[in-house]
Amino acid sequence: MIGVDFDNTLAIYGESLHQIAVERQLISPNVQKDKNAIRAAVRALEKGELEWQKLQGAVYGLGIRRAEFAHGAPSFFKCCSERGLSVSIISHKTEYATQDETHTNLRIAAMDWMTEHGFFGPDGLGIDPKNVFFESTRRAKLERISKLGCTTFIDDLEETFLEASFPQQVVKILYRPEGPVMDLPEVKTVRSWREIEDHVFGILH
Repeated sequence: MIGVDFDNTLAIYGESLHQIAVERQLISPNVQKDKNAIRAAVRALEKGELEWQKLQGAVYGLGIRRAEFAHGAPSFFKCCSERGLSVSIISHKTEYATQDETHTNLRIAAMDWMTEHGFFGPDGLGIDPKNVFFESTRRAKLERISKLGCTTFIDDLEETFLEASFPQQVVKILYRPEGPVMDLPEVKTVRSWREIEDHVFGILH
């Protein structure tokens, strides 16, 4: 079983985060289209932390329609399907954001996004909707990874792999397309989904 995170691993928000932040006049269009740069700029404002939380609620809720599918990820899923490998999507995602004025159900929004991008069904990427798990806490996410018996897990947050309770037997792949390369013990850091594909199927062979 291969486990994959969702936010910023499959659904990429850099462009949509930038668009919505500019529309709300929270940042200048010149701010880099990078989550960390946008977060720093918004948090520097008066009541910046509150505005950042509202922005996240908008991006992960109704704004998820603007999210991009990580380049190269569809090829990885198709390779898994062709080889009969089971894939589960395991995400730390609450039902609602604390600062979303629209009160959009984030889990339903994420499932709708996956449906629109062909995740489900035999003619798509071969993911069973029953293998999509949304957990309310990071601890619950790690417990799910262990319970499912994942042999590999792919995530964009190094904090996931630094948790003491992360199952040690699982191959850890940190997806970090931008920013400094993280040098973490027993963690493979990659820049692209092509690297993930090469690494995973290299191990299996």
